[in-house]
Amino acid sequence: MVEWITSRAPVEYRAAEAFMEDRVKRIAAGTANECIWLLEHPPLYTAGTSADTADLRDPDRFPVFQTRRGGQYTYHGPGQRVAYVMLNVGRRGKDLRVFVDQLERWVIATLASFNITGVIRPGRVGVWVERPEKPPRITGEVAEDKIAAVGIRMHKWISFHGISINVEPDLSHFDGIVPCGIAEHGVTSLVDLGLPVAMEDLDVALKAEFEAAFPSPSSMT
Repeated sequence: MVEWITSRAPVEYRAAEAFMEDRVKRIAAGTANECIWLLEHPPLYTAGTSADTADLRDPDRFPVFQTRRGGQYTYHGPGQRVAYVMLNVGRRGKDLRVFVDQLERWVIATLASFNITGVIRPGRVGVWVERPEKPPRITGEVAEDKIAAVGIRMHKWISFHGISINVEPDLSHFDGIVPCGIAEHGVTSLVDLGLPVAMEDLDVALKAEFEAAFPSPSSMT
């Protein structure tokens, strides 16, 4: 069974890390169930293992946390749903690339329930939306904005960290970093796209789409 936890008050980043590290060890030991933790953080930046300090444009704006998850700089804050995903990937195929693809497709299916078409792009982890109403890129391609980020770490094939989906964050807070090291694209949210979605609505959609994205180990052949 997967336990779902939802925190209503913002959770401090180091406290979240400590919870995940403890839970992952217990899952690996067989003494705790897999877990999805839905939460928000106070405004902060995190640096993944591939972060380039040149991408931290305003280091004094918010607290900056070094973390061992994959990826580069990301922003977390109120109005953004973070889903920390603590699953036994060893029992779910033992393939990191497939697991990241599952995370992205979970987000895409969740967005589709609100009639938003999310896309994934080679070389760009995360989920994007096309913005044809914006000026095209210098290459003539349709502008795209990022709506969800993905960053994962493994311990004994148990995952932690996870995804973040922008519901209604202050998008100006992303200005202090180059999000995920990609400067040529912007950032958007559900509300920015014209959809007044409540956090609770998103949570319902995430839970509804989870099983299709992550079949339980007992149902896998």
